[in-house]
Amino acid sequence: MPYDSAATRARLLDAAYQEFSERGLAGARVDRIAAAARANKQAIYAYFGSKENLFDAVLADRLGVLADAVPYTPDDLPGYAGALFDALNATPELLRLTAWRGLERADATPGEIESHLAKARELRVALRLPDEPTAIDVLEIVVAISVAWVNVPAGLKVVGGLDPEARRRAHRAVVVAAVTAIRDALAGPPAE
Repeated sequence: MPYDSAATRARLLDAAYQEFSERGLAGARVDRIAAAARANKQAIYAYFGSKENLFDAVLADRLGVLADAVPYTPDDLPGYAGALFDALNATPELLRLTAWRGLERADATPGEIESHLAKARELRVALRLPDEPTAIDVLEIVVAISVAWVNVPAGLKVVGGLDPEARRRAHRAVVVAAVTAIRDALAGPPAE
């Protein structure tokens, strides 16, 4: 069977995703990643250069998958928040990965910064917000609201006697309503 470079790289990314989301960058071990990917450690260094670069590649890959699954729609901010809520609740390991990123590496890459600024610029236009910092704040709040359910303590997820799935659906409805209220409260006057 011929060697398939793309398949090996993909297996390394998948194995690293599991390892990093479970253990973070500091706790992850290259030998475990290589074993799970059915590759050797040298392949990690050949493809990615370092464990840190592998972590960055995994994060970029998974955020790309998320962006494809949940297109950014500043003209429908409540719909975007609901779709983001659904996607993130279906993949809690992605939130763990981003949490590890925040805990272990506070720096943001130029690509991350530009991506967020581009989204904020689109949001500023869509909602006719007064300035870019306000748009950035709104974007941060929408994302925080959308991810809150994953971080809610288990005891709060069953408050009110609802079964967990009914409680999750109710929380999602509140996410969409809250983002709708934010949008409506902050949207500037219509363009003339």
